[in-house]
Amino acid sequence: MYRILIVEDEKIMRNELATMLKNNGYETCCIEEFENVAEQVSKENADLILLDINLPCENGYQICSKIRADMSVPIIFLTSRNSDMDELNSFISGGDDYITKPYNVPVLLARISNLLKRIYKDSENEIVEYKDLTLFVEKNLASHDQSEIELTKNEFKILWFLIKGKGKILSRTEIIEYLWDNEMFVDDNTLSVNIRRIRAKLEKIGIYNYIHTKHGQGYSV
Repeated sequence: MYRILIVEDEKIMRNELATMLKNNGYETCCIEEFENVAEQVSKENADLILLDINLPCENGYQICSKIRADMSVPIIFLTSRNSDMDELNSFISGGDDYITKPYNVPVLLARISNLLKRIYKDSENEIVEYKDLTLFVEKNLASHDQSEIELTKNEFKILWFLIKGKGKILSRTEIIEYLWDNEMFVDDNTLSVNIRRIRAKLEKIGIYNYIHTKHGQGYSV
């Protein structure tokens, strides 16, 4: 499932976008504090960014240029500014597409889908692989060396999120907030139970010590 980051300072618009995208099968995350946006973006592991131009602190062009210095994540400018120069500056700064507000929902969804298909030819909607473990997203299955195990939705989401953040320590709070954002309501104790179950299931297919506990910090793979 693709994860879309929304960089929009108008709360109503931001929430409407997030709801619409979730209803159409995407995971979403939002920037709500607009200092050091590019730095925040680098921590979100998004597959695509929807970026406004008129933002506090820095405009969308400046933010896009900073993101492009470190990341190749696709960026769609979604803005009320509609001059030819605005569109040109969007592409010069590194944007992949440009859509004006008020946006047409089917058109926006089509542009998002087409860009994701073009950028991610081997869709992670189907298969995710990391460290000898393969996840089959549509089936909630984990596989290793011709053995496979079925995971619950919560277990799968937790494991998928950890793999998306591979190489990083993800705090318990980050994982819980991610699950809540996707309407999977867990608390601290439930997260611990799910982590134990994931480890036990992975051991059944020959994967040991896959999820590492960083005491006082969180988890990593």
